[in-house]
This record gives sequence, C-alpha cells and structure tokens, in this order.
Amino acid sequence: MSTLLHRDLGRLDYLEALSLQETIVAFKQRGPSPDLLLFVEHPHVYTTGRGGKLTNVLDAREVPVYRSGRGGDVTYHGPGQLVVYPIVDLRSKLRRDVHRYVRTLEMTAILTLRQFSIEANRKPPYTGIWIENRKIAAIGVAVRRCITFHGLALNVNTDLHYFQGIVPCGLTWASVTSMRQELGAEQNFNDVKKRFLSNFAALFGHREVREEFDGAPRNESSPHGPSAGERDGRVVATGDDEPEYAHRPPGTVRQHEPPRRHRRPCSYFTIPS
Repeated sequence: MSTLLHRDLGRLDYLEALSLQETIVAFKQRGPSPDLLLFVEHPHVYTTGRGGKLTNVLDAREVPVYRSGRGGDVTYHGPGQLVVYPIVDLRSKLRRDVHRYVRTLEMTAILTLRQFSIEANRKPPYTGIWIENRKIAAIGVAVRRCITFHGLALNVNTDLHYFQGIVPCGLTWASVTSMRQELGAEQNFNDVKKRFLSNFAALFGHREVREEFDGAPRNESSPHGPSAGERDGRVVATGDDEPEYAHRPPGTVRQHEPPRRHRRPCSYFTIPS
C-alpha cells in the first residue's frame, strides 16, 4: 500500500493499546487497507516474554508486571519513552521477509537518532539499537497472518531509574540509555515523533502520509474487537523486548497467551533468531 496512516494515542494503558492493535490487525486481515503507525506512551509497566525469567524482575515495587506471549526477556515501558506500533501488511513484494522488516525498522530508529546528532547502530546478534553497550531502543515484533503488530520502544526522556528494577533483556553486561542522557538535555517528544514518521514512510516506500482521526475499525460482531476465538492464525514473535499478552494486578504475575492453532502462516515468513 502506498498510503501510511498515523495516529497519536497519547498516554495509554498497555492492555488498551494491545486491544486496539488486535482490532486493527483483524480488520486488515479481511482485505487491503492502508498501513498504520501508532504512537503511544505507556504508564509504568514491566513485561517479560514467553521464555523470559521472572528472576530478572529484581524489584517491581508498585509497577505492574505482564507475562507476555512474545519472545525474549524483561523490559520496561513508561512515560518519556516513544513506543511505535507499526501495523503493516507483509504481503507486499517489498516486505515479504520478516528479517528485512525488522532491519528496516531498526534503520528508521538509527536515522532518526542521527538527525539528533546521536550515532547509534545495530549490535548483532541482539536486536534493538545500541550506542556501544548502551541500549537506546528495543525492538520486538509479532506477525499474525502476514500483518505486523507490536514494534519499537525508543528512550527519549525516559526515567532510566526504572530499569534498575530489572535485568533489561536478561543481559547482565548491557546498560540502558536515552536521548536525554546522551545529549544532556530534555528532548522535544513531538519532534522525535515527526522525524520517526518521516523516516519510516521514506524507508518503507509510502508515498502518501496522513493522520488518522476516526479511530480504529471495529470488529463487526463485537464493539470491543476480536475475541480470543477470533485471534486465529499463527503468531510469530521476534526480537528480545516487545510485550504481548498478559495482565496482573500488583503483587501477582498472570500469564495469558493466545490460543495455539495449526493454521498456515504466510509461506514467505523468515524469522530472526
């Protein structure tokens, strides 16, 4: 699709953002529609992946912890962090490789940081964006029947103190940084979003970019989006940081994963290790 829609969700609870993504993914699976970029800040939350170790949550205190269905280990989301959820149809000739999709998403963040005089790079075999051993952006995507969701978290003005409550990504040797820390000053959050949007559109080949005002399309059978039974198709989770399903009240960790179904995914999936 040559059109890219974008929507700023402001500050939104993680589970609400997940529900919105699933609604849009279900809509896009029914037929062609423009790709969509969601921008959001989450309230304080820790998430750990399907294979993550809860021992890497050192001291959650009042921060909720979600056990997710993604790959990877524990990470943090919170105010001052720019979370970007691209909902993109991979059935395009230019996007059939999930490796390529993730690498292009990484390059979007690298170019955005470069425009703020920050030189950051990939650090294979780890996903995300790094400045030496300091991680500034986390990437983790899921793909359901060729439609991407979840995405990228860029530390702009993030309070890095919250990362002390976890072992980020389960990597004891790594540290975490932000644009504010690297540049020594608070950054204009809206400017970062605008630069990211422009770079994303250019790298993914979108010729038209416009803001989406009317809200997400709703599932016709339910005003609240797809039910668990409608979350069909294989979900492929990649990356080491991005959350998926779960919820807990403070003091407990509750796991919730989508139902496993034996349906055929996109035949051209290739999955980053």
